[in-house]
Amino acid sequence: MRILVTGASGCIGHYISEILIQETDYELYLLVRNPQKLQVDITRPGVKVLQGDLANIEQFADLLKTIDIAVLVATVWGGEDTFEINVNKTIQLLNLLDPEKCQRVIYFSTASVLDRQNNLLKEAGTLGIDYIRSKYETLSRLPELAIAPKITVLFPTLVLGGDAQKPYSHLSAGLPDVAKWINIARFFKTEGSFHFIHGRDVAQVVKYLIKGSREQGAGSREEGQREKEGSTNYQLPITNYQLPTHYVLGQELLTANQLIEEICRYFNKKIYFRIPLYLSIANLFIVLFRIQMADWDRFCLQYRYFTYKNVVNPSSFGLPNYCPTFSDALKIHGIPRRKLDT
Repeated sequence: MRILVTGASGCIGHYISEILIQETDYELYLLVRNPQKLQVDITRPGVKVLQGDLANIEQFADLLKTIDIAVLVATVWGGEDTFEINVNKTIQLLNLLDPEKCQRVIYFSTASVLDRQNNLLKEAGTLGIDYIRSKYETLSRLPELAIAPKITVLFPTLVLGGDAQKPYSHLSAGLPDVAKWINIARFFKTEGSFHFIHGRDVAQVVKYLIKGSREQGAGSREEGQREKEGSTNYQLPITNYQLPTHYVLGQELLTANQLIEEICRYFNKKIYFRIPLYLSIANLFIVLFRIQMADWDRFCLQYRYFTYKNVVNPSSFGLPNYCPTFSDALKIHGIPRRKLDT
């Protein structure tokens, strides 16, 4: 079976490439702009690195028609080509796949485009930064495609990941600073909640979905039923077309206050009192100190509860969960469980 992975040199792409290389015998095609940034061992037979990017995806047109599974991770986070790559070139790639040959497309979006009921969040399409609006627009165009019935959309929540051989996610890059701000943060209470997911757990889910695609193609009903039970369907409000499957990837809901308490336990820090930090106070500081905020940042400050229905992680499919708690994340990233000054 031939599998294409775009964005293989990114944080999530590294974890997906690594698990598919080490734990499967699939024929893999890893699309990267700079092969030197790909730090996984690619020496096993059947692994091919394609140097290129979505901007010139048409050069791989012949190969794309032979692909059985496409895992589309590549994205542009901002800049003048955000919509060209994230929308137009992604759609072009999907159109180059053969709907008869390709068993499944696993397309990575972002949970930021969804509301708490897993419907499209209209503010993401109007106020979001270019990256978020481009993902929103791509979702709105997927139902038009011939390959649409084969598409599975993944919506990662906040992503952790990275090590000496893999690039760090934006969130993980800031973990070493946790010990600095917890001394102050522990004395405040605030509203808000979120989910997070580690790149290795994302890769486990992707591997499971690929395996299910192959076994369903061979007539396995058991795997198909397990996947159906773990998935949630949603209706795009823009059209009457219903995507077959989507998954919001995340661990259990974590409130902002629970996060502070968990970090304090990790560092053995005591909480003597907590002052409520009301949203109105935050808005007052923004006005008094003339803090410049983008429309999306201001919306997020007001929205606060970035939680979703039916989030899934490896345990949802009976698989080991690598990083289920934030304490695990601190430990995995080598942040010592030391006692700080009280």
